[in-house]
Amino acid sequence: MKISSVFCHRALLAISFATCLLAPCRGAEPDLRDVIRDDFVFAAAQYGQLLDQVKGDPQQPRSFANGEIVTTRIQDWTSGFFPGALWLLYDYTRDPQWRTIAEEYTARQEPVKDITTNHDVGFMLYCSYGQGLRLTGNPAYREVLLQGAKSLSTRFNPAVGAIRSWDHGTWKYPVIIDNMMNLELLMWAARAGPAPRFREIALSHAEKTLANHFRADGSSFHLVDYDPATGAAVKKQTVQGAADGSAWARGQAWGLYGFTMMYRETRNPAYLAQAQKIARFLLNHPRLPADKVPYWDYDAPGIPDEPRDTSAAAIMCSALIELSGFAEPELARQCLAVAERQLRSLSSPAYRAPLGANGNFLLLHGTGHKPEKKEIDQPLIYGDYYFLEALLRFRARLPATVK
Repeated sequence: MKISSVFCHRALLAISFATCLLAPCRGAEPDLRDVIRDDFVFAAAQYGQLLDQVKGDPQQPRSFANGEIVTTRIQDWTSGFFPGALWLLYDYTRDPQWRTIAEEYTARQEPVKDITTNHDVGFMLYCSYGQGLRLTGNPAYREVLLQGAKSLSTRFNPAVGAIRSWDHGTWKYPVIIDNMMNLELLMWAARAGPAPRFREIALSHAEKTLANHFRADGSSFHLVDYDPATGAAVKKQTVQGAADGSAWARGQAWGLYGFTMMYRETRNPAYLAQAQKIARFLLNHPRLPADKVPYWDYDAPGIPDEPRDTSAAAIMCSALIELSGFAEPELARQCLAVAERQLRSLSSPAYRAPLGANGNFLLLHGTGHKPEKKEIDQPLIYGDYYFLEALLRFRARLPATVK
């Protein structure tokens, strides 16, 4: 389906009006309601043009590099984020055009339900089918998600007590911090099934991560390698960071989001304590810039001349907003204040793409995998997804936070 030119024209007119509305008066910042409204109008216009450009491509949009839109197969861990972003647009606008196009791109993900070779089935399905189920109640979506949870559970080794992440490399049983994000699918499936084993797997994985992934200051390693026979941790690394002992920014955000989500799902105080510890590490970090958009690694050697990572900022922002609903009062206030600054920064010309530019993705300056020189200073579809999610989450908090 093509988003109509009339719809895009309406969006462009609204952006022109919103630009005037958001122009600061004597240095005052615009009301965050207006910022959020402008961001969604902009997102509708950008994605309307992006959809026109990828028409006929059966794959999912991922990034933009060397003047070309990069799309990816559904087997890629990022494949569920574009349909998820379309669902978030529908959530905000309630425009049936966005529902129809979200359904189309979500349907592409259906074969993922049977994939057992990828630990990111949670990302791939819960961000697409999960958002669709939340917004439509489509019972067919429920069945896809339950089968996906079953496939994901095959990667669990009871001796280790965790879900295996990668099948490549020389590791014996690698588990990465990103994998915390996939537990939400299992927790949902345990309720929807019902399938108690899914909950048991998720809890075991969270406990194993809590025991081995984190340092005393609340920062985390990226990867822990386990002995598959005994479950003992044999190696700790930060594969996508500056060094094994460094705090890779997106990894810290995954941990923050993951343990906040697990507290929401279980009300286990240990998970809340860990989420708060991670938050304090990040919020008080001396190398978190004033605009609260982190460098790709908090310990990158070339700071302040290192690349930023808007995807890490967006994930962190969304997590902080949720954590603010659970945290101790002073930390909750700090979480929400930093999240607001992050949203304002990401919505500014420094990080939000000009209309029609950036391959029609939303955020500039993402960093995918700097050690391998991949996706540096590019848009990243998961950055867009968590940006939109954070906007919706903050909007839900506005009556209590912004007068």
